[in-house]
Amino acid sequence: MTVAAVPSHLSLSALSCRYGAFTAVDALDLDVKGGEFISLLGPSGCGKTTTLRMIAGFVRPTSGTIRLDGRVISSSEAVLPPERRGMSMIFQSYAIWPNMTVAENVAFGLKLRRLNREEVARKVAAILDTVRLGALADRYPAELSGGQQQRVALARAIVIEPRVLLLDEPLSNLDANLREEMRHEIRRLHDAFGFTTVYVTHDQGEAMVTSDRIAVMNQGRIEQIDAPYTLYTRPRSRFVAGFIGRTNLLEGRRTGDRIAFEGFDLPADLLEPGAGGASAPVTYAVRPQSLTLSRAAPDAAAPTGIEVSLAERAFLGETWTYVVSLPRGARLSISAAPSEIFEVGDRLWLTLDPRHMVPLSG
Repeated sequence: MTVAAVPSHLSLSALSCRYGAFTAVDALDLDVKGGEFISLLGPSGCGKTTTLRMIAGFVRPTSGTIRLDGRVISSSEAVLPPERRGMSMIFQSYAIWPNMTVAENVAFGLKLRRLNREEVARKVAAILDTVRLGALADRYPAELSGGQQQRVALARAIVIEPRVLLLDEPLSNLDANLREEMRHEIRRLHDAFGFTTVYVTHDQGEAMVTSDRIAVMNQGRIEQIDAPYTLYTRPRSRFVAGFIGRTNLLEGRRTGDRIAFEGFDLPADLLEPGAGGASAPVTYAVRPQSLTLSRAAPDAAAPTGIEVSLAERAFLGETWTYVVSLPRGARLSISAAPSEIFEVGDRLWLTLDPRHMVPLSG
C-alpha cells in the first residue's frame, strides 16, 4: 500500500482552551510540516490531550485558530466537525469492535466511504500485510494479544489515508516489552506512509523513538520544541532538563573570572554564560553520564577534579547509578558502566567536562 497524496500542513496559532477560571491550553503556537511526526510530551494536566482533542475537532478553542493546509478548521466561532476533517485518531483503548474480525475492523472506514468490494478487499489485504497481520485477518479481537490489537487500530486508522494521524497515548495499556516493540512499529509505519502525525504521550522514551520533533508542554504552554537529540543535550529550562531524562542541576554564581558552585568552582571561560549579570545566580544542567568517577586523583592541571564521598549506589544491569556527596554536602547523580564498581563510603575523584554543562534560562 502506498500513499500518493501530499502530506498536510497543520498550524496552531495562539490556541487557547479555558474551562471557567482554569486555562488548559494557553496561547499555544505549533507548526507541523507536511509528513512530520511531532509528539506532545508532558506530565498529566499539561494540556497535551486537550490540544489533540482540539486538533481532532472534539473541543472548541476558547481563542486562536487551527488551520489545515491554510484553511481554518477550528476557531472560537466555528469548528469543522471531526468527520469532515479527513483525520484518523487512535485512542488508549484501541476502540476496535469485538464482534468484527480483524479484516472487518480494518475495512469499516473504507465501507463508510462507499468503496467497491474489490477495492476494499485489496486495501485491507495490503495494509494487513504492512502491519504484519495478514495471517490473522479472520480472527476476532479476543483472540489477539494487546500488541496485535494495537496493530489493528493502526491499520484501521491508516488504511483510509488520513490527512493527519492523531494518537492519544496509544501504548499506555501495553506492558513494558510490548510498548518498546510498538514504538518502533509506529515509527516504521510513519516512515512507510509519511502521514502528518501528532502523538500525545507522557513517556519520554516513546517520544524520543518515534518523533521528528518533540514539544515539551507544561501548564498549557510549550516550553521547548526540538529534535530529540537537541532536546536532550540542549534543554533550555529547568523543567525540560528535569523532565527529559535524569539530570543534575548546579546552582552557581560568578565571582571574578570563576563561577562558584556548592563545593567547587570552575573558570568562567570554560562555561557558556548563563542568564543574568556578572554576579547574578546561574543554573547549569549536567547529565549523570557526563560525570566520571575514579580512585586516582586527576592531573593537577585539570580544572574539574573534585574529591567526593560515595553516598549511595544502585545496580540497574546496564549501568550503575552512584550518588556522591560534594565537600559542602551537595549531591550529584552519576551513571557508570557495570565494570566501574565502587563501594558506599569510598573517597573518590569526580571529573566533569564543562562542555557538557548547559546553562538554563529558568
